[in-house]
Amino acid sequence: MSLSESTITWSTVKYVTSAENGFVNGSLDKNTIVDRTFKSHVLENRYLRVTLVPEFGGRILSIIYKPTGHEQLYRTEVGVPYGMNAGNFYYDWLMVYGGIFPTFPDAEHGKAWLKPWNFKVVKESAGEVTVSMSLKDDIAYSAAPKQFLKGSTGIEATYYVTLKADRAALDTRVVLKNPQANTVDYEYWTCTTLAPGSDPNNPRTTGGAEIIAPIAAYSTPAWSKNLSDGDESAGAGSSRFEKLRYFKNWPTMGIAYAAPDMQGGNFWGVINHDNEEGIIRIADNSVTRGLKMWTWGYPSFTNETDARNDPNEARPYVELWAGVSDQFFHRATLPSRGEISIPETYSPTVGMSNVTHANENILINFSAAASNVNLQFFSIEPATSLRVTLKRGDASLFDDAVTADPKSGNRISTPIPAGGSGEQVRLTITTVEGKELITAKTEIK
Repeated sequence: MSLSESTITWSTVKYVTSAENGFVNGSLDKNTIVDRTFKSHVLENRYLRVTLVPEFGGRILSIIYKPTGHEQLYRTEVGVPYGMNAGNFYYDWLMVYGGIFPTFPDAEHGKAWLKPWNFKVVKESAGEVTVSMSLKDDIAYSAAPKQFLKGSTGIEATYYVTLKADRAALDTRVVLKNPQANTVDYEYWTCTTLAPGSDPNNPRTTGGAEIIAPIAAYSTPAWSKNLSDGDESAGAGSSRFEKLRYFKNWPTMGIAYAAPDMQGGNFWGVINHDNEEGIIRIADNSVTRGLKMWTWGYPSFTNETDARNDPNEARPYVELWAGVSDQFFHRATLPSRGEISIPETYSPTVGMSNVTHANENILINFSAAASNVNLQFFSIEPATSLRVTLKRGDASLFDDAVTADPKSGNRISTPIPAGGSGEQVRLTITTVEGKELITAKTEIK
């Protein structure tokens, strides 16, 4: 378990911003690439190497899963400003770097994505490292487009990031505080740019990527209606979430929202079916009930060019957002002296084609057909010895000790004897000492 300081160099095309971070018209030069160097902080245990860059948006830039050596997050090789003077973003322009980062107090990346956040070590021991990145919204850009909140909200945001020695997942917690005597309107969204199972030197999402989310339907803004052309209507202006699960089926760039919400599910993420590696966010989605999905569209990348020779803002990643409201520009309120806390766990997966249930201990893909039960699982604490039990009614189908496999994941398939009673199979995974880690039921189909 370690925490260290380093530096990271990121290339961007040449551009200039004003003192207020607005884009200086005419300053864009895509023929000139410049390097920017940031201080980084690296949290590391035997399973993960996590890189934080507080100086540019308070972000988790990289999560390397060490048993496979693969990157889970996307980051741009060359940053390219876009959207200048289009009225879409707070500073009237945007540039993607990547990773996972908090966005507030408004939609469309908010104010904080390019700001330096204050870094602090909260706890450092042999068993755990916890750090924080914090920022206060005292920002009031004079030329913000009209749809954004006017002035500053005074909200204080702290992003806690924890890596424990025995866990193959990263735990985070966002805390928002309103220190004022009045209620404030705000939005909060966690932005994740995902590319699981990638080459660490060239992270990218491939056509084998699937959005894993426990939702049945989605809706789109009017300008993104073409996204739903391949999916059947689900009524009430929404579409069945089937073809759009797959990155290869996104015809163009656009926005899709879970409709009407996450249906009580506590996870979402992406699995790369090219190598069955994924990254899954586990959280209380009654707090972050909004799921926004975005990509640049898959056809743009079938003949992807060299980012350094042809800098372009459209890059191959799946961008998933967790919000306290259902859609962008649908604001929530934070009461006087109020506080909201959003715990999250980001877990890699290996050897899993889907996720049906998840918690802070284990992720599973659990199904039963007429003849057999199939279970895939990934243990977030791989060194813990496990016992897996599968039962149909009172009949035991499987009951044995299992060693978690952090490199390939675990798969169990067992037959269902004919003539048994009960139309469900029940799963229980415990420690060998009997501590319950996860339970689930699945219908026999």
